[in-house]
Amino acid sequence: MVIQKEKKSCGQVVEEWKEFVWNPRTHQFMGRTGTSWAFILLFYLVFYGFLTAMFTLTMWVMLQTVSDHTPKYQDRLATPGLMIRPKTENLDVIVNISDTESWDQHVQKLNKFLESYNDSIQAQKNDVCRPGRYYEQPDNGVLNYPKRACQFNRTQLGNCSGIGDPTHYGYSTGQPCVFIKMNRVINFYAGANQSMNVTCAGKRDEDAENLGHFVIFPANGNIDLMYFPYYGKKFHVNYTQPLVAVKFLNVTPNVDVNVECRVNAANIATDDERDKFAGRVAFKLRINKT
Repeated sequence: MVIQKEKKSCGQVVEEWKEFVWNPRTHQFMGRTGTSWAFILLFYLVFYGFLTAMFTLTMWVMLQTVSDHTPKYQDRLATPGLMIRPKTENLDVIVNISDTESWDQHVQKLNKFLESYNDSIQAQKNDVCRPGRYYEQPDNGVLNYPKRACQFNRTQLGNCSGIGDPTHYGYSTGQPCVFIKMNRVINFYAGANQSMNVTCAGKRDEDAENLGHFVIFPANGNIDLMYFPYYGKKFHVNYTQPLVAVKFLNVTPNVDVNVECRVNAANIATDDERDKFAGRVAFKLRINKT
């Protein structure tokens, strides 16, 4: 014989729920006494307090091994790469001579980029260093901060300095300047105490023919040792990287020209096919004329 369970009314359900939330006879809140709730809260307070303390201690111990000025691990940057300015998408420098807007964006980027290289700013913030030797500034047991930086004056870029230049770095006349800079690597002695320079060429034979003549500033694309080593952003607060400017004089118009520039230094490899930017940079140059 099937015994049917008595169906509770809505009022009975509400009364049971109210009694579960607070039982006045046993003084229980949601099925537990005040003492029971106190023990539970105390347990979680101690438990999460312990976890917080352990996490804080772990972070503190780890931070004691990390320098505020020098990254602990930088093995991925053993060889500095090269980059170009103006900074463009896909490293394409495209100039339409008759379209001012096409090259004015490059000019504005270069104006902003080269502002910190103005001779007056360099004289105010940086030192006149002795060429041909590293500018080392050891701590010798006492934190030597901030490090001084050597002057790299904008006028060293010759016809690519943009100073009083009505051709706007040559972009308005189809003779653009492209600037090469070496990426910063902390405590790297570029050149291994030997002279180094940047050279450029067409990637293929047809590129070399279409590239035409060009001039490099400073002379021979030299990069002086005095700009090394670099001590890091927080140490070297006024550091300005040495630049090499390449002015292309007669690029064949309306043709894509692939250019590769590389740094020639004793301790910088430029033939690693796994890293196309190690010690070199390749970009596309196109001068459109109508």
